[in-house]
Amino acid sequence: MISKIKDFVFINDEFFVFPLIEKIKTKEEYRRIFSNFLSLSVLQAANYILPLITLPYLVRVLGPEKFGLISFAQAFSAYFQIITDYGFNLSATREISINRQNKEKVSEIFSSVMFIKFGLLFVSLILMSVIVFSFNKFRQDWLIYYLTFGMVLGNTLFPVWFFQGMERMKYITFLNILAKLIFTIAIFIFVKQESNYLYVPLLNSIGFIIAGILSLWIIFKDFEINFKMSGLEEIKYHLKEGWYIFISSIMSTFYRNSNSFLLGLLTSNIMVGYYVIAEKILYSIQNIQGVIGSALYPHFSLKFKSQINQFIILTKKYIRIILSIYFLIALSLFIFSKDLVVLISGKDIFEVNLILKIISSVVVIGGMNYYFGILGLISLKHDDYFSKCIMYTGIFNIILSIFLIKFFNIFGAAISLVMSEFFLLTLILSKIYKLNIESNSNIYE
Repeated sequence: MISKIKDFVFINDEFFVFPLIEKIKTKEEYRRIFSNFLSLSVLQAANYILPLITLPYLVRVLGPEKFGLISFAQAFSAYFQIITDYGFNLSATREISINRQNKEKVSEIFSSVMFIKFGLLFVSLILMSVIVFSFNKFRQDWLIYYLTFGMVLGNTLFPVWFFQGMERMKYITFLNILAKLIFTIAIFIFVKQESNYLYVPLLNSIGFIIAGILSLWIIFKDFEINFKMSGLEEIKYHLKEGWYIFISSIMSTFYRNSNSFLLGLLTSNIMVGYYVIAEKILYSIQNIQGVIGSALYPHFSLKFKSQINQFIILTKKYIRIILSIYFLIALSLFIFSKDLVVLISGKDIFEVNLILKIISSVVVIGGMNYYFGILGLISLKHDDYFSKCIMYTGIFNIILSIFLIKFFNIFGAAISLVMSEFFLLTLILSKIYKLNIESNSNIYE
């Protein structure tokens, strides 16, 4: 095993796999990737630790019902966040990465994307208002939805895609941690009892908005980006580039976010609270994969382009290691689910414990979806196919969730999540297999 680790180098001296010290010291490209990895590691550590500090506190102070209401509002707002993102976190990242040496072009891309995002923000606000005041389910708690919408505004202001494309993840790390620290500290100061539940979305939104404003200040000051009036052709180009990813993001939300939303519509806020507790534990653990993935995506986009053979070589060499890591994490989550639930909620909640055991397999299945889907198909510019995979999966999950929730209540949502992830993996691997055949390579040998 030790000899194997010593052999982890760069395939054809081009593709980063396991950074050796000498490579990091001698090549700016590899130093940048390692710096990004380190920055995102710190960020994900904060993403993991800070929610684990506030989550138990909020669950105990607010109770499952109010916590479920807040989670339902966040699930609702997530749809509008997807609208304003419009797939730019991948498509614009790729454009910035490719043109990063051309400051004029980068300014053009930045201006066009931000113009579109603010237009979509305005449309989202109108759409949300219509929905909130058209249905009693939303109207009776209208204020919480508007306070939660502040997170959408903050997300629009914060161009993560710009910093990823420039491979300057340290800014993302600093600003995200700042936003979460503001929220975390404020929670313990202002949220003392159940009646303070409205402070949670308000404080969360304030943190994101401050981080967004600071990010724009850094872009204009440190990167010397100039905001320009965008032409119609530029706007149409970026809308077209982000379209497939936008559709896939919406459908991804349908199977990654809609279960808690559907539970809120079909059951009660308490059931939403139980489900979200388990889901947040899962997603906190899954954030670990985002460290490596987010650091490598711009690099993969720049290096792979349409070179499927290189991706196949990389995958063939390291797939067993990747799978082993995911499996160990999933197994640990399954075994220690009860301990995690007690740690978070202060007591052993049977429903949360069982849900967590059911969805623990998502660590493996979802990890493979991320690797082969985002780092694979999208980096290789098969955005359209990946978008269709997500779309089919989203539809599959919506139909399946409604059916399973009706018969199995909260557990139906958990089963639906696992089955949807597996359905998506099947679609993605079928495409990878076909690309293998076309490239005269066999990743499965």
